[in-house]
Amino acid sequence: MTKLLFLTLIGYLIYRTLSGRSVSPGLKTTLLMAAIVALFGIVGGYLGGGPGLILALILGGGMNLVAFWFADRLVLSWFDAKEADERNAPRLYRTVRDLAERAGLPMPKVYVIDDDQPNAFATGRSPGHAAVAATRGLLERLDDRELRGVLAHELAHIRHRDTLISTVAATLAGAISALSHFVLFFGGRDEGGERSLFADLMVMLLAPLAASLIQLAISRSREYEADWGGVEICGDPEALAKALEKLEAETRKTTLSAAARHPEAAQMMIVNPLSGEDIEALFATHPPTRRRIQRLREMAEG
Repeated sequence: MTKLLFLTLIGYLIYRTLSGRSVSPGLKTTLLMAAIVALFGIVGGYLGGGPGLILALILGGGMNLVAFWFADRLVLSWFDAKEADERNAPRLYRTVRDLAERAGLPMPKVYVIDDDQPNAFATGRSPGHAAVAATRGLLERLDDRELRGVLAHELAHIRHRDTLISTVAATLAGAISALSHFVLFFGGRDEGGERSLFADLMVMLLAPLAASLIQLAISRSREYEADWGGVEICGDPEALAKALEKLEAETRKTTLSAAARHPEAAQMMIVNPLSGEDIEALFATHPPTRRRIQRLREMAEG
């Protein structure tokens, strides 16, 4: 029980730090990685004592290295995203190139996801190693002006260096969920040598809950900031407002199939890709779209 209380306290402190607006993305990423190592260590010690603790710390550190260097490729593979260029996706590629020049950013790689739901996200550990991915549905349903608004929003995430923390969070949240399932099947034992079912269930529930809280703290405020940054890049708040109206209506009808398989990646998208019927929607990783639209139109009026 003491370990569970300690884990809960750590989770709360992480949540408060990650939700702080003045905390830099680099510090947030470092804290998140340190928390992952600590979580792996606690669970490893719970399952296997001293040897389990050492092994878990090694695994947690290795997971951090993989997440930092390869998380963007992993997330793109979850969505089966295909790299695009000026020949096979000229409209998307040229729009990203124009907006990147306006934002003073290196040209990111461009990807297309073959899914009917209109949505998009940015990923990468730095502006020099960034990528923008858009679904086929986004390209089919938005006009040129609306598409510029959405892509400017994603480039704002890159300029604000949000992509590192969001991509690492998605990857590590998946690892936490896998860890909770591992505990379910290989749970430790109490002081009397008996299997501690209560502790097993608590760890199994707390781990994915902690991952969801971390993602919530990371993503909600940065969506407002990326909306503002996107307006600075494209100079057209109404374009993004109109695009968000369309996206909100369409995402209520369909679920992005890859996001359903990997709900930890939902916080990376411009709007929540999971329909209201999904249990993951209980953890709202995005601020209300209608509030975002209202703020954008207030900018346009101003």
